Amino acid sequence: MASLLVEIQTEELPPKALNILAKAFAQNLFENLKKQGFLQSESMVTPFGAPRRLAVHISSVLNKSPDVEFKQRLVPVRIGLDAEGKPTPALTKKLNALGIEVDVAQLKRVNDGKQEQLVYEGVKAGYGIEKGLQTALNEAVKTLPIPKVMSYQLENGQTVQFVRPVKHLIALLDTVVLPVELFGLKADRLTIGHRFHTQRPIEITSADDYSSQMVVTGKVIPSFHARKNRMVEQLKEAASRLDAEIIMPEDLVDEVTALTEWPVVYESSFDEEFLAVPEECLILTMQQNQKYFALRDKQGKLMNKFLLVSQIVAKDGGEAIRSGNARVVRARLADAKFFYDQDRMATLESRVSGLENVVYHNKLGNQLQRSARIQNMARRIATVIGADPVLAERAAKLSKADLRTLMVGEFPELQGIMGEYYANHDHEDSKVALAIREHYQPRFAGDALPSTLESLSVALADKIETLTGLFGIGQLPTGDKDPYALRRHALGVLRMIIEKELPLSLSELIAIGVEEELVVPGIQDATEALQQFFVDRLRVMFKEEGYSSLEVESVLQSMPELLRDIPARLKAVRTFMSLPQATALAAANKRIENILKKNTDPFEQNVCESLLQVEAEKTLYTFIKELQPVVDGAFEKGEYEKVLSALAPLKEPVDAFFTDVMVNVDDLALKANRLSLLNLLHQSMNRVAKLSCLAN
Repeated sequence: MASLLVEIQTEELPPKALNILAKAFAQNLFENLKKQGFLQSESMVTPFGAPRRLAVHISSVLNKSPDVEFKQRLVPVRIGLDAEGKPTPALTKKLNALGIEVDVAQLKRVNDGKQEQLVYEGVKAGYGIEKGLQTALNEAVKTLPIPKVMSYQLENGQTVQFVRPVKHLIALLDTVVLPVELFGLKADRLTIGHRFHTQRPIEITSADDYSSQMVVTGKVIPSFHARKNRMVEQLKEAASRLDAEIIMPEDLVDEVTALTEWPVVYESSFDEEFLAVPEECLILTMQQNQKYFALRDKQGKLMNKFLLVSQIVAKDGGEAIRSGNARVVRARLADAKFFYDQDRMATLESRVSGLENVVYHNKLGNQLQRSARIQNMARRIATVIGADPVLAERAAKLSKADLRTLMVGEFPELQGIMGEYYANHDHEDSKVALAIREHYQPRFAGDALPSTLESLSVALADKIETLTGLFGIGQLPTGDKDPYALRRHALGVLRMIIEKELPLSLSELIAIGVEEELVVPGIQDATEALQQFFVDRLRVMFKEEGYSSLEVESVLQSMPELLRDIPARLKAVRTFMSLPQATALAAANKRIENILKKNTDPFEQNVCESLLQVEAEKTLYTFIKELQPVVDGAFEKGEYEKVLSALAPLKEPVDAFFTDVMVNVDDLALKANRLSLLNLLHQSMNRVAKLSCLAN
């Protein structure tokens, strides 16, 4: 067994896709070779990914795949052999296609129940790693998750497609070059190193020496993970020297890692005057345009210093790099300051009318029309949840105005954030300004929720307007496609109502949205579809929190008016299921439900005590009467665990009832009374959750 190395050296790869491509290439190659039988149980795969290369190292690789016994059905005897027992052209063609050389007399005849079949049983000889690797390579590059394919011409004029043009191909089994080809290139042991710190091609001596040779001779750290760790360590060391906290989002770290072959961290700075610009603008400018890492001091204030990652070890200690980047960032920040200064020359309110020129959806109108709907919804929601309806409506009116500013035009990610800054500059109420920022929240899973009732009112209005509008024109999510992020909007709505314990029912919220949305010509009432959509999202939400399907379904089947009750009910159901009587009571509840569902005869809601004849039904009725005030009192206080635990003593009288009492008797009055008793029991048992859902 030996080690295998494959490297595809290319032009600069797309940084945001590099790590994904490197892992996929390595895994694809590994799985294909494993499928062909070239790998062992101890074989390990190591992916490499740098700006100009994808590579993979695999240990414990066989030179030859093992021989394999196999059985192959060929063709029916009547088709494969002529009258003299000689092979027909049909059989010969089948054997040639399978690569089988055999005397037809050695073929077995097997009756499959319909006719006799010719069957070959033999050994398929293994083949060399050269053939296996060529097959694996062809398949691996074909199935890469390439974001955008590039077409380019080979020296022979042939046009091929790959993520970027390929310059060199290495394929080594230990120290031996394997004769494989890819994109018109024959494999050898040559590659290139760092663009500036190496001059000549590098000759890789063996598969196991690849990584160390690239680091020592090539000044390239081929491992994405190792390069990232080295870079992060340098960034933290530099920040520590400056007594600063580094702003280091994971996606920026990954992108910069993918842009550098040999990361070297330098410090630079910008003029203090730019600190007058909102820090979000400065940070985003540095991160998006220049891939810099911003710094805060120990008090959390943004500093006028930043860290940058180069891939050049500068002879002058980096002075030219520092000053050069300071000049570049100065120009970028000057643009941001210009946008900020210009934007503040007009109030947010003066920009509202300009929303008429911002397209929302061709069937739902422009942003000005949408804003009017959100205002109405926000005012109505605020009234229900106890917010100030005037402030909520004002915030809703101004919430989209920053879309007309230069800063948001340059950085769409700052919408809402800049709105707050400009609202404060215009001396709007602080709750209005905060609601403008927070009404987009939660923007993603786990994001913070709006912090005030006014912010919640506008955020709920914004999201329910989106949902009712798009559902109203039939733009529902399908499968994994959700271009308008409606699932995220729905989860945001549910989180706000539940986690903030708002006194707002889901049906009430949907009704507000639908009523205000129906002013749009041609829109349909999507209440039913939205109700189901939200229930589906609730299922997903609580299953992700660790509740079982049965537990979730039991609560959702008896959907509480206020969603804020659901977590407490789920907790109560889980506690109930730990009781020894729970399984029997759930089964009994299901039995009662089936009896009531199948019954077509009328019965009274109240039980007539004089018609109770059997001791078991009298005992059950007594238990229920004693239970009802306990259940009702606990339910009204929201003590759901107490409600369900109070049901435990019912097990014995319920079991006795079903043992001793016949419900479907000929006496209609007696039957109706027993149905009334079961109905009363059913109602008492299902106050918190539909217990029949918990029955296996």
